[in-house]
Amino acid sequence: MEAYRLIAYFFIYGFAGWCVEVAFASVKERRFVNRGFLNGPICPVYGVGVGAVVTLLEPWKDHLVLLYVASVILVTFIEWLTGYAMDKIFHHKWWDYSEMPLNIGGYVCLLFSLVWGAACVVIMKIVHPMTEKLTELVPFPLGLTLCVLFIIVLAVDIAVTSAGILKLNKRLEAMEKIAMELHEISDKMGINIHENVMDAVEKLERLEDRKEEFLEKYGEFSDLKEDLKEDIRGDMRMRREELKKRYEELAAASTHVSRRLAKAFPKMESRKHREILNELRERMEKRKTL
Repeated sequence: MEAYRLIAYFFIYGFAGWCVEVAFASVKERRFVNRGFLNGPICPVYGVGVGAVVTLLEPWKDHLVLLYVASVILVTFIEWLTGYAMDKIFHHKWWDYSEMPLNIGGYVCLLFSLVWGAACVVIMKIVHPMTEKLTELVPFPLGLTLCVLFIIVLAVDIAVTSAGILKLNKRLEAMEKIAMELHEISDKMGINIHENVMDAVEKLERLEDRKEEFLEKYGEFSDLKEDLKEDIRGDMRMRREELKKRYEELAAASTHVSRRLAKAFPKMESRKHREILNELRERMEKRKTL
């Protein structure tokens, strides 16, 4: 029975947290944004955080100061752990408080922790008693069935979202490799041009007075050398064009998950491919305005 209550609280507060995030984003963006990490209408971090508060801090619900301090500590730890774990698993930083004072790694900051502590006190004193009555009104067999159904849907949602993020990471990695190869080709072409120019200048300086003799003796070899150089340059240009085309294909192949996450987490950063992710985000914004 206790496990059933915990699961029910998780989904109730996860859904309530999603509603709060959507409402906040609507006021800020003037449009609907699915602010959840998942596709469904739930923010698991709210379900875990508020669920932990109403369960673990029940003994202190009549001691406002202790309840507030404990809430601040608990929700701060849960938010930090969630942000840190998601960063390490998916190599993305989903929210960033780095510009806020007294933050820890950008995952949490004092101001939001204090606000969430106050919110938790309100939840414990006003919201949770109503939530308890609501769960009691639902017949146990029906509530259990709903919980099992929600768990299945949540598991599928997590799998789909995780697969989408992994695809995004692979796409970013492929684009990063292409960008590096393009840079190497540009460097080689630039170095080749530089070496040819310097070689020509040096030979002209040394052989200015023997120009006709040199051209007569080595002209055929020089032409062959230039032909080989031109073939190499042509191959490099073809490879560069192929890479550019592949890069554009990867940049244009955005998935539903990547588009939704870019909207939901505008401050999301990739640990390994920050510049490429920012470029993809800019491309998405341009496509929206066209």
